[in-house]
Amino acid sequence: MSEPPATPPRRQVADLWSDGLGRAGTRSVQALAVGALIWAVVWVLLRIPLVVIPVVIAAILACAIAPLVRWLHAHGWPRALAVLSSFVAILAVFGGIITGIVFLVRAQAHELAERFTAGLEQLHSFLNNGPARISDEQIAQARDSIQHFFTSGSVGAEALTGARTAGEIVTSLILMAVILFFFLKDGRQILEFLLWFMPPSHRDRARLAADRSALVLGGYVRGTVMVAAADAVIVGIGLQVLGVPLALPLAVFVFIGGFIPILGATLAGFLAVGIALISNGPVVALVALIVVLAANQIEHHLLQPLLMGRVLSIHGLAILLALASGTVLAGIIGALLAVPVTAVAWTVIKTWTGRGESADGPPLSGSSWDASPAE
Repeated sequence: MSEPPATPPRRQVADLWSDGLGRAGTRSVQALAVGALIWAVVWVLLRIPLVVIPVVIAAILACAIAPLVRWLHAHGWPRALAVLSSFVAILAVFGGIITGIVFLVRAQAHELAERFTAGLEQLHSFLNNGPARISDEQIAQARDSIQHFFTSGSVGAEALTGARTAGEIVTSLILMAVILFFFLKDGRQILEFLLWFMPPSHRDRARLAADRSALVLGGYVRGTVMVAAADAVIVGIGLQVLGVPLALPLAVFVFIGGFIPILGATLAGFLAVGIALISNGPVVALVALIVVLAANQIEHHLLQPLLMGRVLSIHGLAILLALASGTVLAGIIGALLAVPVTAVAWTVIKTWTGRGESADGPPLSGSSWDASPAE
């Protein structure tokens, strides 16, 4: 009786990977390879934050400013003049805000110091006579510990690190300004140059993803500015009516904090409540807290759904996870950039996979990359 022919080794290996477990193993290996590639890219990007962060911020700002450039160019302004005017206007706004904060703080510094001293005396009396009494000896020990920390050698080293960080921040701002100018001036040409490295069969979809991402970024920034401005106005008016010192600078801090979704404006508002507690007492601080919470509720339940509902179509849990990841990876800058980067990533995924084609449709004519049409 003849034996059945032996299965070739190559066929045995093919059979091993053709069943359900084999296909799962193949997908696992592919997922691990993609994860390793993503990890390597993130690792490299985190090694050069002085370059990556200015590029990302400049791209976000360019997407937000590009409609102004297009509007000026459509009304007869030369393209170069429209780009330069928009660029100078943005720099003037940022510079004016910073200068205004400095002058306001200097103008009210004496009043704040007096109120701060009176508030510390009230706090000292409360600690001595309150429900949980704390003696002067315990307060002195805590004060000595804080003084020892700030006069230790490690803090001196941190001061040197802080000076170096300040230099890096200035360098990053200059680099960001230069990159922003060229993104506004030559955005379309830069995009086409980057798409040249892709296979021709993928360029149209990549261009569509880039156009939609630009629209999402521009809408996100403009919506965030309006939401943050509304928060700042509400909190600023409330603090001014309550007689809290530095009401306008605190409102500006609330505006800046508004660029960190969910947490930023609330934390900046708590800073205002702390100053109200020290300078005006607990009753005014409680009213200030109510104002901050009211502004927070108006932001979450009215302004964000109205102004950013279609642009930022991401679940709140995903936003929280993105914020946490960005903060762990890159600190405050990571928290600022986490949500727009996540929104762009989700837009690219939806475009590349064809999800939501009927809902989103093609990009609007004249996307944010069209600030400088190719000649």
